[in-house]
Amino acid sequence: MNLILFGPPGAGKGTQSALLVEREGYSHLSTGDLLRDAVRRGTPLGLEAKSYMDSGALVPDSLVIRMVEEALTALKGKFILDGFPRNVVQAETLEKVLPKCGKRVDRALFVEVPDSVLASRLTGRRVCKGCGAVFHLVSAPTKKVGVCDRCGGELYQRKDDHEDVIANRLEAYHSETSPLKEYYGKLGKLVVVKGEGKKEEIYNRIELAVK
Repeated sequence: MNLILFGPPGAGKGTQSALLVEREGYSHLSTGDLLRDAVRRGTPLGLEAKSYMDSGALVPDSLVIRMVEEALTALKGKFILDGFPRNVVQAETLEKVLPKCGKRVDRALFVEVPDSVLASRLTGRRVCKGCGAVFHLVSAPTKKVGVCDRCGGELYQRKDDHEDVIANRLEAYHSETSPLKEYYGKLGKLVVVKGEGKKEEIYNRIELAVK
């Protein structure tokens, strides 16, 4: 079963995706990862994307779609799309691209978390500069303050996790991404999963929704 996992920033999509990959054998497709990998490898799409990124411009949807299409075409086995689509226009385009890749999306899982909880999660989040592992000052602290448990790298707080930025991020999310719930609801693919509680509790809800 192929999945789209979406929800507001701080909903725990990355954590749950990692668990599904580890336990259920999913391939995880994140547009951010695809972009960084293509740039690192110097592929034609990566070089095109780099020209936008270097100038501080957003990478156009058309280019992101081509990267997703390329990745899906080469992919074998079940997958999770994380962070894409971000809006209804992208979702409509994805529905047209999937058959070309010989793929389909079976479920769109929306991880639902109240804004007040999201704000607390985001301000406490810390990321490793070395390996990208994510921790939290309260719910998932490291053994040594400021040091990654996995690789010993330095932890930092993302600029967009500062309190003064979070309100704007959530407002942008609600206006742009929330309509995806209605879109996938009409397609009969939407499943809303409560994203509060311990990560294992949330995972069990997702596992039930998938099965």
